[in-house]
Amino acid sequence: MKTVRRLLYRDVVWSVVFVAVAFLSLFYFIDFVDELDAIGRNGYTLLHAAASAMLEVPGHLYELLPICVLIGTIYSMARLAQSSEYTILRTGGLGPARALRLLATLGLGFAVITSVVGDYLAPLAEREAVRLKASFRGGLELGRTGAWLKERRVGPNGERAISVNVARTGAGGELQGIRIFELDTDGRLRTRIEARSGRVDRAAVWHLEQVLRTDWPTPEQAATGAAVTVERLPSLEWSSTLTADVVAAAVLPLNTMSTIELWRYSAHLGDQEQASQRYDILFWRKALYPLACLVMMALALPFAYLHARAGGISLKVFGGIMLGISFVLLNNVSGHLGMLRNWAPWVAAATPGLFYLALSMAAFTWLVRYR
Repeated sequence: MKTVRRLLYRDVVWSVVFVAVAFLSLFYFIDFVDELDAIGRNGYTLLHAAASAMLEVPGHLYELLPICVLIGTIYSMARLAQSSEYTILRTGGLGPARALRLLATLGLGFAVITSVVGDYLAPLAEREAVRLKASFRGGLELGRTGAWLKERRVGPNGERAISVNVARTGAGGELQGIRIFELDTDGRLRTRIEARSGRVDRAAVWHLEQVLRTDWPTPEQAATGAAVTVERLPSLEWSSTLTADVVAAAVLPLNTMSTIELWRYSAHLGDQEQASQRYDILFWRKALYPLACLVMMALALPFAYLHARAGGISLKVFGGIMLGISFVLLNNVSGHLGMLRNWAPWVAAATPGLFYLALSMAAFTWLVRYR
């Protein structure tokens, strides 16, 4: 059995690596061409464009690895079937259940690699890519309305609702165009803080620069003649429950977030009574996505039971590509349907994988019994 395992694993791994390298080379070329328009602006050179495209590679690897597993395994299984090697292995005692266990073990290995790339390598590379582009473009624009964050506090004056708006980020990663609105329990604006820039440390303290602070009196204070106070401060330390991780999740692209960061941000939105379904679905999709490698292995195994006359290798590989594309499409559509239909987040994330797993097991059972 060790010889059979070595034969299958070596053949499948090399096929998957070949497909992954081919896909990544294509995507690298496309990203590099996209960056050519920025060359010559603000000191952006050809080397920076190549580095930016290279930093996108781990993210593409994370997204494409299950599809590469599917295509590479289909190619390997179809080649073994065409050369009758798999038939010899079946004659030598490689039954369907044992073959399924062998490929499932290899699929778990690919799932671990996918998880490591998606949770560590890809987010780190994406953040470096964002910083690289922001350093030459003067910062990162956050849309016309900027990024909004909310928190609630309960203090001696009752509950306060606080909204924070960040217009953009600077070239060095600092926050720019910060506005903080603090409302009392009756919804009246009590404090407004405007800062030109600021940073958030690990203790969730905001270090603001060039601050304009406006405080409104309570109705009782206004009745006694108290006026609105306006202060201009060179700096201000503002304590908050909005940590650096939460702020980064709000201002940076979603592909820079790991699974645990998505969970924390989703929990933060839930605690602040904000809509969190989108991030809940993204969390479950990212958590379950590595298991797609197991599903892809199960989808590829039935191709080993097709006879050579059932189509050439190229036709079977083409079928594998179509299966992979359909899986990606269903995976994306399922998330949107989950939001529209208000499905449980884990149901929306797990439905595509369960559907294709059931499809592969049905095809596998039929081929083993009738072919």
